[in-house]
Amino acid sequence: MPHRSKTGPAGRPIVLIGPMAVGKSAIGQQLALQLGVPFVDTDAVIVAGHGSIADIFAGRGEHAFREIEARTVAAVVEAADDTVSVISLGGGAVLDSGTQQLISRCTVVYLECDAQTVAGRIARNSGRPLLAGDAMGRWTAMFATRKPVYERLADITLDVRHGSVSELGGRLEAALRDYAAAKQEVEK
Repeated sequence: MPHRSKTGPAGRPIVLIGPMAVGKSAIGQQLALQLGVPFVDTDAVIVAGHGSIADIFAGRGEHAFREIEARTVAAVVEAADDTVSVISLGGGAVLDSGTQQLISRCTVVYLECDAQTVAGRIARNSGRPLLAGDAMGRWTAMFATRKPVYERLADITLDVRHGSVSELGGRLEAALRDYAAAKQEVEK
């Protein structure tokens, strides 16, 4: 029998989306810990199966990476189907139409931020191939094109500009509870 949670629609994975460096992995791990459910970071699954993302980009290109990413997301979401778990997607994963269809069966949470929120993290992490060169300029341009997709796909939007990981996890858990209650009211 699938794990049932009071904080989200029963049997639905919780998928975190948003731009790179927004904290999807850290907040996802915190939320999974709070809920007592599994956490899966699709980027970590890709690295475990195919090597570093930077190496995939360098050796095979972005197109090959996106194919690997789409297959990985599909496998993770399919494996989590009918259970509550927390899944973190890479920033560009939502650009794939198949991924968009798959995650429509999940509770999708958009972690909303701005360039100031992520600037320090991006400066400390040079291993992001799409940010080579002018990292903040590239991040800002990518975010501008992806933001409407994140907003369209989201069931819940969580502003992550302020608060610790544990505080954000608590706010997200409360938002999931409110979302589940509102969804139950609509379904009555």
